[in-house]
Amino acid sequence: MKTFSLTLLAAGLVATAAQAKLSVVATTPELGSIAAEIGGNRVSVTTLAKPTEDPHFVAAKPSFIVKLNRADALTEGGAELEIGWLPPLLDQARNPKLAAGAPGRILCAENIQLLEVPATLDRSKGDIHAAGNPHYMTDPGNASMVAKRLAGALSELDPKSRDVYQANLRKFTERLESKLAEWEKLCAPFKGERVVAYHDSWPYFARRFGLTIVLFLEPKPGIPPTPVHLAKVIAQIKAEHIRVIMVEPYQNRKTAETVAAETGATVVDVAQFPGPIKGTDDSYIALMDYVVHSVAKELGAGKK
Repeated sequence: MKTFSLTLLAAGLVATAAQAKLSVVATTPELGSIAAEIGGNRVSVTTLAKPTEDPHFVAAKPSFIVKLNRADALTEGGAELEIGWLPPLLDQARNPKLAAGAPGRILCAENIQLLEVPATLDRSKGDIHAAGNPHYMTDPGNASMVAKRLAGALSELDPKSRDVYQANLRKFTERLESKLAEWEKLCAPFKGERVVAYHDSWPYFARRFGLTIVLFLEPKPGIPPTPVHLAKVIAQIKAEHIRVIMVEPYQNRKTAETVAAETGATVVDVAQFPGPIKGTDDSYIALMDYVVHSVAKELGAGKK
């Protein structure tokens, strides 16, 4: 009987320890990856969007409401990235911990210098965001700022674990800065090179590594490619001898392949989120390492 009681006590202690973890919900996989690295064994991270989904159009599920209702914190990209699907979920979740301005509502776009902030909001120009381009995580330098933001927010929610969060932040930042120096050196010979993207997801990446995105397969952000627009794209790629077309997992690769076949350019598979590309798994740094090396490889091939 005594042994049985001790067993129950031990089980209760384990359960209490498990419950002591902060429950963090991340809207997108790269934010979930960084939250897990900073939080370590002090947090339990759930990600809503699949790595193969367009973050603007995530398929909202009833289970998301339950996850948000039980969460201690929500980390979101902000800058209207999730505006099409997240607000209704939060309304139904009715979790005061995730209310606007609450410590558990972690807006990662804070302190990020957003690009392409429109002077006027004109929806005829396509899927334009009033706050600026929300795809800032394609610049690894911004990832360092997001990690710092997460460490600060988690420390506020769980002060007893502050030293753990800060130690994990230092480790992540040191690894990222080391890789960033390596990536910038790798891309240095290609400064000024022109590339094509399917959607306007990569201006931060281009700025960081000195590239210029001159064309998009979409005629306007969020508008599917049309034959007339693609004909203009093909003509310009040929005229300017552009070598690289960047395409993400949820975009129409066949369209990019058609353009590549007509021009001699190469389709480079890239992603904003870890997971869909083999070897990136759940690691933001591994993802960016893949993207940088893939783009640099094809740009280098074009110089031979």
